[in-house]
Amino acid sequence: MVFTAASQTIIITPILPLIGSELGVEVGPLGLLVSMYSWVLAFAALVMGPISDRIGRRRVLLFGSGALVLALALHGLADTFGTLLGMRVLAGAGGGMLSGAAVSYVGDAFPYERRGWATGWVMSGVPFGLVIGIPLGRALAVEFGFRMPFVAFAAVMAVAFLLILTIVPQPDVKLSENRPTLRGSLQQYAGLLTGRGTAAAAATYFLMYLGLGLFIVYLPQWLTLQFDLEVEVFGRPLEVFGLPLDLIATLFLVGGVVSVLVGPKAGALSDVIGRKPLILTSCLGLAVVTAALPYVVTERWAAYPFYIAVMVLFALRMAPLQALLTALVPARQRGSFLSLTIAVGQIGTGMGAAVGGKIYAGFGYEANTIASAVAILLMAGFVWRWLPEPTEQARDKPALEVA
Repeated sequence: MVFTAASQTIIITPILPLIGSELGVEVGPLGLLVSMYSWVLAFAALVMGPISDRIGRRRVLLFGSGALVLALALHGLADTFGTLLGMRVLAGAGGGMLSGAAVSYVGDAFPYERRGWATGWVMSGVPFGLVIGIPLGRALAVEFGFRMPFVAFAAVMAVAFLLILTIVPQPDVKLSENRPTLRGSLQQYAGLLTGRGTAAAAATYFLMYLGLGLFIVYLPQWLTLQFDLEVEVFGRPLEVFGLPLDLIATLFLVGGVVSVLVGPKAGALSDVIGRKPLILTSCLGLAVVTAALPYVVTERWAAYPFYIAVMVLFALRMAPLQALLTALVPARQRGSFLSLTIAVGQIGTGMGAAVGGKIYAGFGYEANTIASAVAILLMAGFVWRWLPEPTEQARDKPALEVA
């Protein structure tokens, strides 16, 4: 489920140039496909957070995966930019149902001492999307048009829906006894945003995804203008299953392989040495690499080691950060809290994409990377100063025994 949800989100970035060419859209408005999706996802996540605390994560996972199957299948009908934008809004609603529930499920099902390991494995669906979903999705878009990847992801999400229905249990945790209401939800979110640790977590997520939106959305556009995208091996175009893989597809492929290897290990390492040391190390390294990328990547081959470094550093902070967040509130508030942080993060992505388009058009990609590095350093400051490492007394007891 995480693999498919992540792939259908990330695929927009590497196929933006293809969408613009096929639909006749300028570079600037293309960022709306990312920002509108992010904002709708944020709203849906906020709505579903309290509901998941009341009815349990399993039901929300079923609702969200089923909704996303339908939304992605409808992408095959998009014949104008406005229609495609509408389909991304529908997909954002489905993705919002899933975003908080996936990590909350880990928090419900695993003890804190193993949540780094568990989160690393569950969220490895994201880098698996980079390894498999994005290169194949890019290849399908090049060969058959930009609609085909979304239709293919609809089929895969349908399989995930069936697996959740038949295999995934509801963890035995105490659910909220409060009936979700608009007033009650707003009061709960207001309380979370005024708590010192929870507010710092929300700010951390916002800055993390703001930096990501500024950096990643227009990276394929910059690469398209800088280099010849064709990749050859022994004088022949590189293909997989008969589909051509170009520079952008292989870049995501290589970065994804590294993330698959690093993500679970980073989560397990954070179980031993703590979450914050890894998060801070990642932020500092990522700020340097991000700011340097457009100045150092002057040859096509140089894009690979730099993108690998970006993905390694991003993996080093993601699993530890998510594991840390699961312990900041009790189980009955976990869905609401994680949905809040993810919603705030998606708002950051949307702002990064929207502002990044104007920065890219006005000042070039170098300005995007510098702005991204600033956001990353601000995130490190929030983590260091205000984000707490949970004490032993604050950690939940295991909800499910793990064999």
